Amino acid sequence: MIICTKKMEYPLKAQCQRVQKQVMVNGEKERVSLLFTKALVSTGSVDAVSQQMASHPQYLESFLRTQHYILHMDGPLPLPYRHYIAIMAAARHHCNYLVHRHSAHFLRVGGDPLWLHGLEAAPPRLRLLDHINKVLAHQPWLTACSHIQTLLGEQCWSLAELVQAVVILAHCHSLCSFVFGCDTNADNVPLSKSPNGTPPTFCPFDAANGNTNVPQTPAAPTEHKTHRRSLDSSCDILGLKERIQEERERREEHLFQSQQTEMEEEETVCFADPTRFITDPDFCYQEFARREEDHFQVFRVQDYSWEDHGFSLVNRLYSDIGHFLDDRFRSVTSLPSLHSPDLKRAIWNYIQCVIGIRYDDYDYGEVNQLLPRDLKLYIKAVACFPDATKTPVCPLSASERIHVNLLIMEARLQGELLYALRAITKFMVT
Repeated sequence: MIICTKKMEYPLKAQCQRVQKQVMVNGEKERVSLLFTKALVSTGSVDAVSQQMASHPQYLESFLRTQHYILHMDGPLPLPYRHYIAIMAAARHHCNYLVHRHSAHFLRVGGDPLWLHGLEAAPPRLRLLDHINKVLAHQPWLTACSHIQTLLGEQCWSLAELVQAVVILAHCHSLCSFVFGCDTNADNVPLSKSPNGTPPTFCPFDAANGNTNVPQTPAAPTEHKTHRRSLDSSCDILGLKERIQEERERREEHLFQSQQTEMEEEETVCFADPTRFITDPDFCYQEFARREEDHFQVFRVQDYSWEDHGFSLVNRLYSDIGHFLDDRFRSVTSLPSLHSPDLKRAIWNYIQCVIGIRYDDYDYGEVNQLLPRDLKLYIKAVACFPDATKTPVCPLSASERIHVNLLIMEARLQGELLYALRAITKFMVT
């Protein structure tokens, strides 16, 4: 009897485990659907980057919350300034996707269209950010206290404004790595539009896997198919057909108006060529301190870390942003994946090592042991040369590729912030 009882309990236990797993999957799908619905309500679209990140809903929520806060919520910088700074940052890596997207947002929040003719048309305060923009984007170890002093002195940037500007620059630089790493810039995935403000009928996880060709099917024909059999009167059927036709015409008119508005915006920003927003185009990444004449000190995390120094400074000068950023760093390092914690740490530390940041308590010999050469080449290219023409083929599966690109983006974001915040700290204490 005991043996029989155990045999009968086993399938019940397995069934419970399957149910629990299905509940978790359904919960993640509902979470992503809610995030997409919020995006559709607020902006009328779900951008391609969010679709790529949808396979990690917890991280996506943290990413969108941070991005919304720095670009749209209360802060020292005006909204047009924020999007223009984002355009400048994306232009350093020739990221057409982000340049065009932020150009459209720039116009929607009341930005001057003349500024989109190029950096020379922007106000002097914004033009002065060009130097720190290119340094953070390509050689962040060059960030110096003198750059901070110039910005705070000549054009009267406040510390709060400068910190928000630096956060936007670092956010967009690192996002360029994700865009190119996932081929979003090359594919230029069309935005999923919903004319009536409700989410289109598609599975978010399909979109995350690249299935973005989602048909926009009106709800009226479905209603006709569902209720037609319950109508006994031919008069009712005719009345229903008329209502369906009216609803279809109304939706088509609304969609046509939306498309006309989009076409007008596209015509306005079509001249937003990334090369117009940068100077010194030959300035790019170089191997950290490879030449003998480069006497740059290695950035040691034990001397200046995010947890002990950067978090408190950025949170004090730009309220609450430290909590948003810290949540992103924690979310990406805790993502479930097939990779071991040692491999994820090796990827993170390798990315920061190539920009001169090192951890004294880490054995960097593990990087060569855990990371194959082709994976190291891919990681370094995405982190340091996020350009579609220079990114090698990724040796990973689609899901692993997204996960690795998220690690690259966040490690690079934290690295740039550490260099900028350390320079601000030195300025404040001198």
